[in-house]
Amino acid sequence: MRKVDSAMILAAGLGTRLKPFTLHHPKALAVVNGKTVLQRNIEYLQLHGIYKVVVNVHHFADQVVEHIDAHKGFGSTVAISNETDGLLETGGGLQKAIPLFGNATDIVILNADILTDLNLADMMTKHLAAAHDATLAVSNRKSSRVFLFDENERLGGWRNTATGEEKLTSHPNNLHPMAFSGLHIVNEGIFNHMPFTGKFSMVDVYLAMANDKRIMAYAADEARFMDIGTMEKLALAATIFA
Repeated sequence: MRKVDSAMILAAGLGTRLKPFTLHHPKALAVVNGKTVLQRNIEYLQLHGIYKVVVNVHHFADQVVEHIDAHKGFGSTVAISNETDGLLETGGGLQKAIPLFGNATDIVILNADILTDLNLADMMTKHLAAAHDATLAVSNRKSSRVFLFDENERLGGWRNTATGEEKLTSHPNNLHPMAFSGLHIVNEGIFNHMPFTGKFSMVDVYLAMANDKRIMAYAADEARFMDIGTMEKLALAATIFA
C-alpha cells in the first residue's frame, strides 16, 4: 500500500549566495530565531507525520552530521547520504540515497534552504488519492525558470523565461507556466527508474519521464515559501517564521 512516510532534505549545496556564512558553515546550519533551517525542516516534516529523513551532505559535511547527532535527529530517524566525493545535483543525489529509503513507496523532497508553511498533509493526501507519480508544489509567480502544465495540471514542459528556451513533452497544448517551489513528492515508479546516472537534475528526470508518468502540479499559492539563500533573505525569514 502506498504511503508517504519518508523524506529527503537536500543539504549538500555550497550555498555560495549565503556568503560569508557559508565560508565556514553549510547553508543547512543557518539559524532563524534560534533554530537551524535543518532543524526547522525536520520539525516541519514531523508536523505532517514524517519521522524518517535522509539528509545529503557535501559542504562542511561533518558539521551537519555533528549537528544531527548532537540533537539525536531532533526526534526523527535521520540517515546521511554522503556526497563529499562530489556534488550530484538533485536527481543524482536522490539516486545515490535510494538504498537509505528501505521499502518507502513515496517520499517528500525539499530543499534545506527553503522554509514553508505549506499544508503538506493535504498535498500528500491528493498525491496518493490520485495515484500521481510525482506531485510538484508550484505557484503563479514570476521566475526565470518555470514548469509548463496542461489544462489537467500535468507536466508538459519547461521554459527559461529569460532566454525563451523551451523543452516540451509530447502533449504541449494549452500550457501555462508555474514556478516550482522546491518541494515535491515522488513515487518509486520514478525514483527507482530514473533514466540518468551520475550528476543530474530532477528537472531533467521529470521532463524525460513526463510522457509516461503522471507528474502533476499542486497549487501552493496560499502557502509561504521563504528562500534563505542570501544573508538578506535569512534576516527576512526571522520576521516571518517564529
